[in-house]
Amino acid sequence: MTINIQYVKMLTSDSMTEIVTKKLNKLGNKYDWIINANVFFKLENDAAGVGNICEIELSIPGPKIFASSKEKNFELAAKNTISDLEKQLSKRKASLIQH
Repeated sequence: MTINIQYVKMLTSDSMTEIVTKKLNKLGNKYDWIINANVFFKLENDAAGVGNICEIELSIPGPKIFASSKEKNFELAAKNTISDLEKQLSKRKASLIQH
């Protein structure tokens, strides 16, 4: 699986890159049919302080899977986004097994 990480309107972070790569590789080992992962970290000005966005799009056989999370920090946003992706992948795997 190829992982592309982009930081939009913010500085790159080696620690976030390492955390997300580690979690996505774990997901890739569990679901070996994932082809590609595009990760976007975005910083928005938000009055409530919840402007850290993590978006991940997975290329798999069939339609792509997408999840996004907006939290108070990037670590939590990435964790929630990957959790959402895992739920979608398990549903997709269940539908593949039935057919």
